Amino acid sequence: MAFQQSDAIIIKQIKGKGRGVFARRAIAKGEVIESVPVILMTEDEYAEGPANSPLKDYCFRWGTNQVALALGYGSIYNHSYRPNARYDDIGRQTKAFVAIRAIAQGEEITINYNGHPRSRAKVWFDVVEPDRRSPAIGPNDVV
Repeated sequence: MAFQQSDAIIIKQIKGKGRGVFARRAIAKGEVIESVPVILMTEDEYAEGPANSPLKDYCFRWGTNQVALALGYGSIYNHSYRPNARYDDIGRQTKAFVAIRAIAQGEEITINYNGHPRSRAKVWFDVVEPDRRSPAIGPNDVV
């Protein structure tokens, strides 16, 4: 599979949250926001090394006894219990981020880290919900 950086998104700093993914343009419900390759490692490899590094905050579970580091912007999407996107494991070592509703230009794109958009299972960090009223992105907002 060939990969190309998405023209639909941009990365911005968010006060109190760090980085986040935002819509550079309007995104339609069902549109694939981006597809990203992932780097796989066993859970043992993850526990022995990356779990003690910043990498631990950027990995997804992948199948049985594996975790994946998503490339592209895949590991930068922030969590929300009211997400506007979901992630799907597609093909071999590929993750796709798909809009589950229309997303306005300038809106933060979020996913539910529990894997299912409606899951309310507690996550391992304090959740800061996105400000749905955030202003549109300007040309100087790129991080």
